[in-house]
Amino acid sequence: MATSEEFIPVGKISGAFGVKGWVKVYSFTEPRANILEYSPLFLSRQGEWIEIKVSGGHLQGKGLVMGIANVTDRDQVQPLIGAELAIKKDQLEPTEEDEFYWADLMGLSVENLDGDLLGQVDHLLETGANDVLVVKAKGTERLIPFVMDEIVKLVDLDNKLIRVDWDKDF
Repeated sequence: MATSEEFIPVGKISGAFGVKGWVKVYSFTEPRANILEYSPLFLSRQGEWIEIKVSGGHLQGKGLVMGIANVTDRDQVQPLIGAELAIKKDQLEPTEEDEFYWADLMGLSVENLDGDLLGQVDHLLETGANDVLVVKAKGTERLIPFVMDEIVKLVDLDNKLIRVDWDKDF
């Protein structure tokens, strides 16, 4: 039985599309259509991950639609709405030095150059200019730009630590 730590969320089923069992998908991948490149995909059903096969898909307006093998009518889609889609970690391409998957940064401790613990990475935001770490600690939330070398001085995945040039009073 696979554990949820082995899986990386890549999208969510957001609705039904058409009458042939296709689904609308909110993709977390960049670009959005990359979610269609993963095979297999896994679907979260009652806390378990079930392997699914994508039978087709394309960008549709601002969203994305896809077919799932063996889902052939709209009624079969209804219970799937809201289900998370994921891939296994080993399906990801290896990263280059100083490149990281967002999933690898979640939960890491963040400290500044003085050794002050600023909190843990809760999630990341995409702003267009650069990604932003959302760091939470004891009811405090800090937004720290994820700019390697300039602000982010070290990402140590083994020790679950990010060191930043950031004043604790910011």
